[in-house]
Amino acid sequence: MRTRIDRVSVPVATRAPTGRTNAYLVGETDALLVDPPARTDELDEAVADREVAHVAVTHTHPDHVGAVADYAAETGATVWARRGREDRFEAATGVRPDRTFGEGTEIAVGDGRVEVLDAPGHAPDHVAFAVGGDVLCGDLAVAEGSVVVGAPEGDVRAYLTALRRLHARDPSRLLPGHGPVIDDPRATLVRLIRHRLDRERRVLAAVREGASDPDAILDAAYDKDLGGVRDLARATVVAHVEKLAHEGKVALDGAGSGWGTPGDGATVRPR
Repeated sequence: MRTRIDRVSVPVATRAPTGRTNAYLVGETDALLVDPPARTDELDEAVADREVAHVAVTHTHPDHVGAVADYAAETGATVWARRGREDRFEAATGVRPDRTFGEGTEIAVGDGRVEVLDAPGHAPDHVAFAVGGDVLCGDLAVAEGSVVVGAPEGDVRAYLTALRRLHARDPSRLLPGHGPVIDDPRATLVRLIRHRLDRERRVLAAVREGASDPDAILDAAYDKDLGGVRDLARATVVAHVEKLAHEGKVALDGAGSGWGTPGDGATVRPR
């Protein structure tokens, strides 16, 4: 029998096009609350309808953690965080975690178990939660569009690995942090992998054609009006260049740890 999973879409300050973040309640009793971004009447009612025993987040970006402290205090639930990222979790939520998890950790809910999957890339502490054939995937995947993987938080190499690992797992559904449930997981994951590799090809082509700083690469690699998301696209370009540099396809000249920072004078060239 499929474990009950309820989704509550919460309005919150977020750069996601939906303007909302999905909170999830997993299980009937001893339930797990995932990614409570803010308090709303609807989420309050959903939490009150369960015996919430656990609180966790897919990652600690602000639009996923805003109500962790409130619901932890109200329910007395065990608060979980990614092992090795406890300080980051506490800084983001105001709560010191009670327990930690890593790849393969299982959290018992009343009528099933939730398995933790490492899924870094969008954020360094990003995880997903597998509940039978369903996967609560946070900001690893979306039904439409793409996920921001931008420096300094984002790591394109890790993100592609996470997408491929999830594709190999062959889930029945993906329940994302933003937007609707994804009923065609493998096709969506392939689309996101292809999108990321296509963006990488455009970035590399821009460098080979003479673009040497993030803004010049951005202008060459994107063929659309970026409007109010230019900063996110620029951060994505920097993350792609960092991946290409790691693979020896480009070289960074005069770059310290903050390559890509406006005005730092560092440049990139093909190798």
